[in-house]
Amino acid sequence: MGVFERISDGKMTACKVTFGAEPKEFEVYEFILQKYGGLRFGPAVAAVVKETARNPKRMQREARRETETAGIGTKSQQALKLQQEQGKLERRQKSRREREEERERQFELKQQKRKEKHRGR
Repeated sequence: MGVFERISDGKMTACKVTFGAEPKEFEVYEFILQKYGGLRFGPAVAAVVKETARNPKRMQREARRETETAGIGTKSQQALKLQQEQGKLERRQKSRREREEERERQFELKQQKRKEKHRGR
């Protein structure tokens, strides 16, 4: 598995790619060069760049507070989850639309058969 993150304008998007067996560095680099433009990134999530040189205890306290409020997971995991939820919603809407179209088709077929039965009268 590979997770590609893209940060622009303070927003981060992520895309998950399955490589198969553990790829070599040159294979990943080649993939980036050839197929990065065609990757399908999910919706954007706000990304905050933080300073690294700080008090470790303070950092630990802040991390605990963030996990309590926002839940566990990195920003890229949250972006991937958002992308998954969006795909699920699209699939539901598509299947609902197809179901309705099929019901409509069946109804029209039934109506047509009814008219054919009473054609001679």
